[in-house]
Amino acid sequence: MRIAAVIPCLAVAWAGVAFAASDPSLTRLEQQIELLAHTTDAVVGVAALHIESGRYVSVRGTEPFPQASAVKVPIAVQVMALADAGKLQLDEMVTLKPSDLHPGSGRITELLFHPGVALSLENIMELTMVVSDNSAADLLLRAAGGPAAVTARMRTLGLDGIRVDRSIALLLADWGGVKTVPPESTWTKDMWDKILDAVPEAEHMAARRAQTHDIRDTATPADMTKLMARIWRKDLFSPVYSTKLLEVMERCQTGKARIKGMLPAGTDVAHKTGTVGGVVDDVGIITLPGRGGHVAISIFTKGSSRPEEVSEKAVAEISRTIYDYFDLFPATTGPTAAAQ
Repeated sequence: MRIAAVIPCLAVAWAGVAFAASDPSLTRLEQQIELLAHTTDAVVGVAALHIESGRYVSVRGTEPFPQASAVKVPIAVQVMALADAGKLQLDEMVTLKPSDLHPGSGRITELLFHPGVALSLENIMELTMVVSDNSAADLLLRAAGGPAAVTARMRTLGLDGIRVDRSIALLLADWGGVKTVPPESTWTKDMWDKILDAVPEAEHMAARRAQTHDIRDTATPADMTKLMARIWRKDLFSPVYSTKLLEVMERCQTGKARIKGMLPAGTDVAHKTGTVGGVVDDVGIITLPGRGGHVAISIFTKGSSRPEEVSEKAVAEISRTIYDYFDLFPATTGPTAAAQ
């Protein structure tokens, strides 16, 4: 369950665990994280990497957690990779159909009063990453080549702990307890409202508990943190697409009470949240003050039966604890050097 080590920046070599004995402050940081994890009834998984120094801390870092809308990050990575390879154009226009309206899609639903709405792929990505619109995410997933293509991209990157198996619409149907989904050609917003509302509460809660243990659409905190670090390093694709992805994550408007919740005002955070019954996630990159460097961080929770705000508070406190540690011991002066 516990790993603490100084490691090469992205190797995250588990053999480095032995170094923890000479860096007890990282072990204490993990212990603090574990204590904060117990302030919620959720199971909490955390991985944080100080990118410049390679110092790493993890609690349940190799355990799979439901990604919820954090899955939109690997989808965006696949789209940017295809655009970089010339297989997609971000200015390509996509015409929306009534069947493209999926649950949890406020912004696009507000636009689609009449037929004829078209958005560029880049605007669809903006809606996906900034306001977490689910209809936009499924349009982006379609452009990415579907779930299998996104998972294959993660495998190519060596991130076997990240997988994408369903559209957001089908993921939410499963979490909602919907047993039979009509053909996609018949989907409408009203249809989704009806079939989700028709599920008895007991069946919905049973489905929610079952989905918490489903391996589909999960990520390990360790691999998601590796992906965050590579997004910051801009080594996934050419600079123009790398910058676009990082900047759209910096504009994220959701989850103000999560990773950013207790950080000093004005702290730069590029991130993406995820929320579904009993699950509260946030993953991203924190910029430390001055020359302190950057922290790639993933905080996942699952299985909570308490209000969302309880897990959000735990996420915020864990984030602040990690921020304070790496702010106190920045890349240029690790704990051992500071002690001398």
